Amino acid sequence: DKGGAYYALAPIAFVSLILMIGFIVWMDNAERRIPVQYAKRVVGRKMYGGQNTHIPIKVNMCGVLPIIFASSILSLPPTIQMFVTVKEGGFWAGFFKIFETTHWAYGIMYFVLIIFFAYFYAAIQYNPIEMANNIRKNSGAIPGIRPGKPTSDYLNHILNYIVFIGAVGLTVVAVVPILASGLLDVGQISFSGTSLIIIVGVVLETIKA
Repeated sequence: DKGGAYYALAPIAFVSLILMIGFIVWMDNAERRIPVQYAKRVVGRKMYGGQNTHIPIKVNMCGVLPIIFASSILSLPPTIQMFVTVKEGGFWAGFFKIFETTHWAYGIMYFVLIIFFAYFYAAIQYNPIEMANNIRKNSGAIPGIRPGKPTSDYLNHILNYIVFIGAVGLTVVAVVPILASGLLDVGQISFSGTSLIIIVGVVLETIKA
């Protein structure tokens, strides 16, 4: 029966939850380290620089914000639907239906919006041109990359690559519970990927502190 099928799927759900937690931990701790070498400078009688360091760029630099922004926008049509009368079988009935969490179109829009807000947040947080100028002002350089525009282009390429990986990771965590609820016909899973990211993030920050 249906209840027995749910009990049979319980071990799979538990293992999937553990794997998802492990994936979130990896994504939260993963970072790309861009090496930077600083030339030696003599100021007065003191020598500065001459050290090798790196610029850390976290894979999940945006945290849970892209998911929150995406879900907030997608929740607007259902909120409006609560205050209007919709005729069954009409255009607006079909329009509001695609914003149900079990609809395939909802998953696609969710994916696109998470990617968009991840890039939007990264563009606000990181400015490759400013980063390249700061490196050059401090007599630094990325090994194998010329200072100035080549450095900013290189940083921009790395940022786009890292942001895409982080955004796809967030999308996997956010969309998997929605897909699971639709495929298993168990209704909306209350323990969403967003809650999981927040809980794991708080635990990791507490451990680091």
